[in-house]
Amino acid sequence: MRPGLETMRAVLARLGNPEAGLATVHVAGTNGKGSVAALVAEMLAAAGLRVGRYTSPHLVRFQERFWLAGQPVDDAALATAAAEVEAAALAVEQGGGLAATFFECATAVAFVLFQRAGIRLAVIETGLGGRLDATNVLTPLVSVITRIGLDHCEQLGDTIEVIAAEKAGIIKPGRPVICGAMPGEARAVIRQTAAEHGCAFVDAAEEVNVTAVAVALDGLTVRIATAARDLGKVRTPLAGAYQAENIATAVATLETVATVLQVSLEDAAIHAGLQRVCWPGRFQLAVREPPVIVDGAHNPDGARAVREALRRAKFRGPVALVAGFCDDKDTPGFLRLLASGVRRAWAVSVPSPRSRPAAATADLMRAAGISRVEVADVAVALAAAQVWARAEGGLVLVCGSLFLAGQALVLLQAYPWPLPEPNVAADPNEQLRTTKGIGGDGAPPSSV
Repeated sequence: MRPGLETMRAVLARLGNPEAGLATVHVAGTNGKGSVAALVAEMLAAAGLRVGRYTSPHLVRFQERFWLAGQPVDDAALATAAAEVEAAALAVEQGGGLAATFFECATAVAFVLFQRAGIRLAVIETGLGGRLDATNVLTPLVSVITRIGLDHCEQLGDTIEVIAAEKAGIIKPGRPVICGAMPGEARAVIRQTAAEHGCAFVDAAEEVNVTAVAVALDGLTVRIATAARDLGKVRTPLAGAYQAENIATAVATLETVATVLQVSLEDAAIHAGLQRVCWPGRFQLAVREPPVIVDGAHNPDGARAVREALRRAKFRGPVALVAGFCDDKDTPGFLRLLASGVRRAWAVSVPSPRSRPAAATADLMRAAGISRVEVADVAVALAAAQVWARAEGGLVLVCGSLFLAGQALVLLQAYPWPLPEPNVAADPNEQLRTTKGIGGDGAPPSSV
């Protein structure tokens, strides 16, 4: 990971600046930004607009990052765009510039894909931070900042205020800012930055009222009302009570975009988008019996949200935890928040070069107060946890990393999109490698 925009701008210039004609919703934040991006893109599509979406990281396949008019990019289009970006990046390097990182190249690929597909409106999620993130070459229609927490502190700073300032770096003069639910000190920083840039500031929690009326392991029913409309009740497959605040942020964003574009937004589009959104690995019920929840939560705020989601879903049985972490995460803080509800635990490694060793995770589990802990391969751990949960009337919770979430969904046959045909020449557990190493967000194993 290398912060800064000089190389990104140089690569895009070589490509003819494919991002220049793009109208965007730019989303930053610590937690919830991916869910908000998926919600906004799906609701805009339901309103009849051709929308692109770029998010990261991917769970299983690199293609997940790029959606064109409601579909993931096909292999041929991705290969063509990637080759074009590679040539531009090499030309920049050979001309005396720095080598582009993985994430810079992936972001450039998104812009090329959107241009080639005739996509003029896109929802773009930042990779890490905001101010110096590779996506911050954009001047968006609307900037969106979701809940801020302490994560990636080595790169972004060790206080909520400093991290909020980095995320607020995506704010551009005169462009509306949507602020999701978050700590007061972070909101104050974002509000001040918006004022300094002459931006309208929209507090989603004040503008949109979202009440969870039915919380289940397989979805959420909410009642939504804004200053302009009463949307009534709608059910979404996004589970976890915490999604209510993401829905509020997404609806506030949608209404602001509609105002900026001067287009009408029917209630039916919001309902349809919420009903059909697919955002796997976020409190996803991957198996019904016994229940297996897969969630990419990896920091204390995420652990708190998962704990509250289980409580609000009124699940009363014991919990088996299958968890693995990257070594730059606050694993002790995460585990302390979940330990009291866990009866059995399996520590696993994460399919990433940054994985914390499973034995080290097991030690941290015990230190957090979980007494019955085993170290195992992910497949073995999932099978054993399900046997235990079935016998005890319990639930299996898989969490700690989005990389682990993707691996678990494949093993549980709950990955929602087609997988490639097996390729004997490619090991699915091999880490994605480039000649310059893994940069940007750090990529999990890829089938590309």
